[in-house]
Amino acid sequence: MNQMRRVVGSMFVLVGMSSVVACQSPTSASSTLSVDDFVTATISPDPAVAGESTGRTYRVVRGNNQPDEILTYPYVTSFSITLTVNSNALSDDVDLTFPVTITSVTGKVQQASAGIVTPPTGGEVEHYESVITQSSGSQFAAVNNTVTMSFQAFYALPNGRREALVTQSVALKDNDGKTFTKNVDVRVAP
Repeated sequence: MNQMRRVVGSMFVLVGMSSVVACQSPTSASSTLSVDDFVTATISPDPAVAGESTGRTYRVVRGNNQPDEILTYPYVTSFSITLTVNSNALSDDVDLTFPVTITSVTGKVQQASAGIVTPPTGGEVEHYESVITQSSGSQFAAVNNTVTMSFQAFYALPNGRREALVTQSVALKDNDGKTFTKNVDVRVAP
């Protein structure tokens, strides 16, 4: 009986070790490409600078039968992002079919300190609105084509400061229906 336990126990150890060995395959950075490898972004200016807002407002819902409050965003920043679809888009790992179309762009503003996001605490909320003010187009016809988009981001942060991180998420789709998203982080100076 003890010998049978040893044999069964040894089999479990061997099976466990072989599955660990089988799971440990070498990882190579070049084995698959991320979006950042085939869609590059240039930001101007970098970092962006915030100024006093131009009067754009946002609504704060108070609840408990209290009236909502309409407040003016204290800060606005302007910047441009130039996206380029490079030759890595044609690699076997990606294999995009042109044209590649921008299907949507969304923005998010987070408070930051020394370039590091510092999430609000205690139920405080970041208020923001990001809008495209100009775009050179919405399609990449071929490799190395570019699209430049200009943005304004209006915001009010719980810490009351100007420094922020704006993330623009650009959703794209190739001609065969493959979808992917490029996130571009724009630092806003203090």
